[in-house]
Amino acid sequence: MRVLVTGAAGLIGGEVCARLAARGHAVAGLVRRNPEIRGNDGALVDGARALAGDVTQPLMGLAAEPFDLVIHCAASLEFDAPEEELRAVNVEGTRNALAFAAAAGAGFLHVSTAYVCGARDGVIAEGPVPEGTAFTNRYEASKAEGEAVVAASGVPFAIARPSIVLGDSASGEIRDFPSLCNVFRLMARGKVTQFPCVPGSTLDLVPLDHVAAGIVVLAERFEQAQGGYFHVVARDALPAAALAHGVQRVAHFPDPAVVAPEDYDMEALSPAERLLAGRMLATFGAYFTRSPEFDDAKFRGVTGLECPATEDAWLDRLIAYGIARGYLPGPTTRSS
Repeated sequence: MRVLVTGAAGLIGGEVCARLAARGHAVAGLVRRNPEIRGNDGALVDGARALAGDVTQPLMGLAAEPFDLVIHCAASLEFDAPEEELRAVNVEGTRNALAFAAAAGAGFLHVSTAYVCGARDGVIAEGPVPEGTAFTNRYEASKAEGEAVVAASGVPFAIARPSIVLGDSASGEIRDFPSLCNVFRLMARGKVTQFPCVPGSTLDLVPLDHVAAGIVVLAERFEQAQGGYFHVVARDALPAAALAHGVQRVAHFPDPAVVAPEDYDMEALSPAERLLAGRMLATFGAYFTRSPEFDDAKFRGVTGLECPATEDAWLDRLIAYGIARGYLPGPTTRSS
């Protein structure tokens, strides 16, 4: 299969390229500023050719070339970026990628996010985003609009919706630390001493290996997947408070207090913590207040894949890997 992966220098795109190439597919990766295509292990992907382009340009700035499938991983992940910047990449960039797929005679596997559910709680079905959905940030809204562009394009499509992607299920390894990891970091460094979350709220944290494996199988079974929406998510969501509890389990980390939002008094914090906590909550606060349950029956039916366990032991492996990489403080570095 001839596959073009956009966002190939990114975390998901790079690992998808690595797995496709290892399975014998002819892989091209769209890159922009970073010309290197690397898997999650950091190694350059053998057998993937890099194509310089930009999703914000017509036809992504590429010359005409036939492909069987475009896997669209490129996206702006900045939750609080200005609306026009998010739409330029996540909406108009998707439109440009679709135009290229149409010209190339290719199908289109669009990588979105499970959190296009917005503020909805309870069971979230694998289907189009309902009209009137309220979103908690501009990123979610832009990804939902991008999905609508895909569905209306006339190009054969399927949509994969990963939840919050973290490190490898077995090792905790992750090539680049996503923005949610900064919540761990702030608490591990003692910069944030209280973690406000609604009791019973959950976070759907999913290992990168499950996400990349799922996207690859959806690509290989595209005819069966066509027209579908697929949640690539954890088997069981973790309590939001597990972020703080994971920090508490490390002997040389401080012990952040888990508090209910109504008991959280930002004015009682130091000015420095108030600033950092305010930024953290502005970005992620809504994710600590809700408990969506992502149905992934369609995904499992097409791929046959089950997500590895995502319990405290996995979270501990993620933290240990962060310490080993120097992203989180070691026993002798916290005070400095």
